[in-house]
Amino acid sequence: MHPQPRQAERHAPTDADRTAAVAVKALRRVLAAWRVPGPDAARLAGVSERTWSRMKAESWSGTLDDDRLTRASALVGLYKALHLYFNDELADRWPRLPNRGPLFGGLSPVAHMRDGGLPAILATRDYVDALRGGS
Repeated sequence: MHPQPRQAERHAPTDADRTAAVAVKALRRVLAAWRVPGPDAARLAGVSERTWSRMKAESWSGTLDDDRLTRASALVGLYKALHLYFNDELADRWPRLPNRGPLFGGLSPVAHMRDGGLPAILATRDYVDALRGGS
C-alpha cells in the first residue's frame, strides 16, 4: 500500500500555476494603471466579473488557458510599448482616450479591445508597435 501524499505535496504549485500567478499580477497592474473599470477589465482578461474580482483581490488561484495567457501577454506588451512611445502619463491615459485612427473608429482603445476580444487586443498591440517603428 502506498502512503497518501501530504496536503502540501498534493497542492504544490505547478509551472502553469506559477505562470498564471505572474500573468494575473502583471495584468492587474496594467489595468489598474490604465484605470480600467472592473467589468471592462474582466472582458479584457477574458474572465467573468466574479473571477476578475477574485483576481484583483489576489484570492484567485489556478491556471490560464492559451487564450487568457495570450491576452495577458499582449496587454502587458502593449503597456510596455506605450511607455516606450509616450511619456508615462500619456502612456497610461492613451488606452482610455477616444481615437480617430482607422482601427478604432472613434472608440477608445480599451473599448475597441473590450468589444473585439483577443483579435482586437492583438491588432492594437500591432498598431502601437507600428507607430513606434517596431515589427
